[in-house]
Amino acid sequence: MAQQATPVRTASLSRAVGQEPTTVSGAVLLLPDGEEVSARKPSLVWATAFVRALGRRLARDGRDEGLAAHVVHYRYRGWNGSEAHLAGDAGWAADEVVRRYGDVPVCLLGVGMGGRAALHAGGHEAVNSVVSLAPWLPEVDVAAPAEPVRQLVGRRVLIVHGTNDERTDPELSFRLSERAKKANREVCRFEVHSDGHGLHQHRDEVLALVSDFVMGALYGHAVSRPVEDALAAPPPIGLRMPLAAGFGKSLRR
Repeated sequence: MAQQATPVRTASLSRAVGQEPTTVSGAVLLLPDGEEVSARKPSLVWATAFVRALGRRLARDGRDEGLAAHVVHYRYRGWNGSEAHLAGDAGWAADEVVRRYGDVPVCLLGVGMGGRAALHAGGHEAVNSVVSLAPWLPEVDVAAPAEPVRQLVGRRVLIVHGTNDERTDPELSFRLSERAKKANREVCRFEVHSDGHGLHQHRDEVLALVSDFVMGALYGHAVSRPVEDALAAPPPIGLRMPLAAGFGKSLRR
């Protein structure tokens, strides 16, 4: 009996998170966490809870501006070495936004392995900003090429990491942000003290920070003073900016 061909998997976008605006003027692509190596197909609910919460907040805050938020459904759960499947899917998703909505600015927003994908795919011509939360990054290996950063030139970049993250090393995201800052001044990084990988303890502050940053990057809104200071400060100050408890309740602009 002839062997049945393996079906070709394709990435896809979810329906718009929240209410999709009548006229879309900007888009956020939400990249869920993933695994280092896995050929399994992600379930529609696997690892998407946090990015959906972010999407709902952004859709609400950007409704009047015409902001659309979509979750990217990957082909595979895994990054899978040089295949970099998740980064490829992020790039495909940016192409799909252009096809659907035309020439609108795009923010790539990823968590964990999705945070790595957002950074890698940040060079897409439609992307003007990148948000990487608790990004999974490989250990430094002198025999392997360093994580790329040149693709981030011309983009505004926010990295957020919990200091007690036991899944993804916050020191690795700091080192990457140092290299990225040398190539691009528009890079900042916030540390969420005592929080872990899921950023559960300070979820409200993280949501507020991300929304503040994204609305500034996509629509030119004035950002909060902490974000402004973090972008302007030289390393390491702007790359170890503490996220204050209560951020978002009384933003001083």
